[in-house]
Amino acid sequence: MASHNEYGAWGEAVAEEYLRHKGYSILDRDWRYGHKDIDIVAYEDDTDTLVIVEVKARHKEEVTTALQAVSSQKEKNLIAAGYAFARTTGHFFTNVRFDVITIVGSKDDFTLQHYPNLFKPGNRNGRRLR
Repeated sequence: MASHNEYGAWGEAVAEEYLRHKGYSILDRDWRYGHKDIDIVAYEDDTDTLVIVEVKARHKEEVTTALQAVSSQKEKNLIAAGYAFARTTGHFFTNVRFDVITIVGSKDDFTLQHYPNLFKPGNRNGRRLR
């Protein structure tokens, strides 16, 4: 496995641990819908919310930030895959939310940022909520 793939897998594991610590249930990791993928599928019990999480891990943020690396096409893919996941579970979720977690730094010294509800389907004017 290439080192950038190993770093990405490490970032997803760190994000999963963070979400578990915050009380989320992890339903799946690296879930695929055709050529689209979801890094982490989580569930927030107290709000009956399916949470679709994109994880961006970077060693540095020199050219673009980890958050800027989530393109509008990636958002469209996450929305399609998120709703496909919801359909396949057979469970009705009151809410579906799309979060991004960024991790920047080394395995020994990193910063994690969680951006809940960063974008919504159909939000055409300034697609991001932040």
